[in-house]
Formats: sequence, C-alpha cells, structure tokens
Amino acid sequence: MSNDVENPVEKIALNTFDVRHMSSDQLGALGMSHIAYVKPVVVNGMTGFAIHAADGTPMALADDRATAMAAIVQHEMLPLSVH
Repeated sequence: MSNDVENPVEKIALNTFDVRHMSSDQLGALGMSHIAYVKPVVVNGMTGFAIHAADGTPMALADDRATAMAAIVQHEMLPLSVH
C-alpha cells in the first residue's frame, strides 16, 4: 500500500482555521471571489447602490438594491448588505 494517498480527515484538518485569529489581510481575502456587498451611495447628487468585492474594491453601481443583488447572483457570488 502506498503512503502517497491522503487521509481525508488530515486534509480537512489542514484546511480549517480559527476565524477569530485572522489578520485583516486574511479577513479581506476571505471569500474574495465568492462574496460581494451592496451599500447605498450618493454619486453626483443621485442615490444608487454600489457593489463591492469582499476586500472593498468597487465593482459596479446600480440604480436600486434589487438590481445590485441580482447582478451579484448572476455572477455566481453571494450578495451581502452593508448598512
């Protein structure tokens, strides 16, 4: 029998970590390609809803919250609201 076969339990243990002990950089990268958030903004005197990546990078602007959420879902990401 070969020792090259990974033990699934060991693999899971290596991929888990305690989120209470994450640096701000690690927290910013968490879910980077899977999570986007929406927050209300005012641009040139007009109200809109900004879509940002998990690290705060601006990605898009929508006229209303529903459109912003739909755009995030359409790109296979999880939408979150920031109040």
